[in-house]
Amino acid sequence: MTQHTTDNDNSAEFSHDLRAAVEAVVMVSEHPVDVRLLAQLVETSVETVEMVCAGLAAEYAQQGRGFQLVRVAGGYRFQSHPDQAAYVERFVIEGQSSRLSAAALETLAIVAYKQPISRAQIAAIRGVSVDAVVRTLTHRGYIEEVSRDPGPGQAVMYGTSRLFLEKMGLDSVSDLPDLGDFVPDPTIVEALEQGLRFDASEVIDAQPAQDEDAPAAPVIDLRDSANSPSV
Repeated sequence: MTQHTTDNDNSAEFSHDLRAAVEAVVMVSEHPVDVRLLAQLVETSVETVEMVCAGLAAEYAQQGRGFQLVRVAGGYRFQSHPDQAAYVERFVIEGQSSRLSAAALETLAIVAYKQPISRAQIAAIRGVSVDAVVRTLTHRGYIEEVSRDPGPGQAVMYGTSRLFLEKMGLDSVSDLPDLGDFVPDPTIVEALEQGLRFDASEVIDAQPAQDEDAPAAPVIDLRDSANSPSV
């Protein structure tokens, strides 16, 4: 196969054949096509493939197409445009694939942000047993064994899989949203803590002091008053 590029391989302009070849390979692949494999298949450099894909992605966006060419998990794939999600949801058969439970989603988030992490560490964070949930996530292919703890017992350490990146539309775990975006600023937390603190001594000091020389308030016996005649 001849190299489908113009005379200048680094040019922003590429032949129709090269662009079509890249589109065809990515289109028929069920999973994101690794950039190096794509370059090998179309007989050009990785840098050229990156530029071709970037150009195609920009072209689709400018045309307002209902799909996108995106870089995911180290490769490229076609996916529906987020703006068309409502129509895609109508097409997808409800219940075709079971959804993850809230417990599974919580566990998956813990693994994603704390990996590599052991089953015991996950359980300590969640406060409940996670054996069944970990088995489910492993069976679904979202997490996998990545290493062993060098400490006593050599516990299995879990991390997210390539499939997880594909499902989340991420190129790597470093693309996950920063947890700091969801955690209040330390000054806000401190202010909340100060506002919630209860100091009994301050309540006592705040009450007006009673004059020792002032006459004591009369004591009324309700039992006697109940038997006394009305005025």
